Amino acid sequence: MEDGEAMLARMANSAGALLATFTSEQADQALAPLDPAAIGDWHYVPRARPGLPLKAMDETQRRLLWRLVDLTLSQSGAARSRAILALESILGELEGRPAFRDPENYDFRGFGRPSTAALWGWRFEGHHLSLTAMLDPARGVLPTPIFMGANRAVVPPPHPQAGLRTLPEEADQGFALLHGLDDAGRARAILADRSPGDVITGPGREQSLRRFEGVALAALPAASREAALRLVELYVGRLTPELASAEMTTIRDAGTDRIHFAWAGSLAPGRGHYYRLQGPSFVIEYENSQNDANHCPSVWHNPLSQFGRDLLRGHYHHSH
Repeated sequence: MEDGEAMLARMANSAGALLATFTSEQADQALAPLDPAAIGDWHYVPRARPGLPLKAMDETQRRLLWRLVDLTLSQSGAARSRAILALESILGELEGRPAFRDPENYDFRGFGRPSTAALWGWRFEGHHLSLTAMLDPARGVLPTPIFMGANRAVVPPPHPQAGLRTLPEEADQGFALLHGLDDAGRARAILADRSPGDVITGPGREQSLRRFEGVALAALPAASREAALRLVELYVGRLTPELASAEMTTIRDAGTDRIHFAWAGSLAPGRGHYYRLQGPSFVIEYENSQNDANHCPSVWHNPLSQFGRDLLRGHYHHSH
C-alpha cells in the first residue's frame, strides 16, 4: 500500500497540474481561501454553486480533474461518480428538462493551495454528488463527507435504459440486513413507520445525529453483525483501498459492538424507507422516498475529521 506521504504528494501534484492549466478567470472562479464558511458550503441539489463547472473546462482540465477524483476514490467509487453524472442526462430526458439536468453542471473548487506541508483541500460537486477532501501533512487525507445519490434509483420504462440501477448494493444490502434480523432485533431497529424524507445529516446538519438509536451490533448474532459491517465497508469502500483501510481501522478500534443500525419506513422496496448505521467515528444514511420511492440519497460522514474542522480552527488561530 502507498504510504501517507506519497499519497499526499501524488494528490498535491495532481491538483497542482490541474491548477496550472487555469486561466486567471478560471482560477478566480475555482479557488477559495481556507475559509470554514466556504468549505462548509456543500449541497447535493441542482443549484448554482461556487466553483468552476465542467462545461467551462477543456478536455485536458477534465481529465486532470477526474485524475484527482480517481486518486481519492476506489474503482467502484469512481464508477459510481461517473454513473451519477450519466444519470443526470437520463433524468433530463425523463423530465423533458435537459438544460436543467445538466451533466456538465458539476463544479471543482479548491481551498488553499496544493501542498505537502500545509492544509489544503478540494471539492467536486453537483446534483447528487458531493466529494470533499481536506489534506493535512500530519493526518493525511480527510475525505468526508461523501454524498452519492440516484434519481431515479431504477430507470423506469419506456426509457431505453429502463432497469438501470446506479446504487443497487446500498439498497439491497440494507434490506438484507433488516430482514436478516430476528423479530426482537428488527423491533429494536425500527424507529418509525415513515421515512424522514431525506438524509438527516445534510448541509448544515452534519452533526445533528449525536444520539445512537436502533439496535446495537453487540445485541445481534454473528451473521447480522457481519452483514452490518459489510454494509459499512460498502460505503467506506467508495474510497481508495488505502483510505478505506485507515477508516475501517478507526471504526474497529472504536468498537464495532457500539455501532447501531436503525430503520424507518417501509419494510419492502417500492415505498419510502430509510436506514442508518452509526458508530463513534462515522454516520451512514440512506433514504428513498421521493418520486414514488425511486430517488435515493446516501451519505457517509466521519464527524471526527469532517471538513478538517479542528485543523481549520488551528489554521485560523495561527494565521489571523
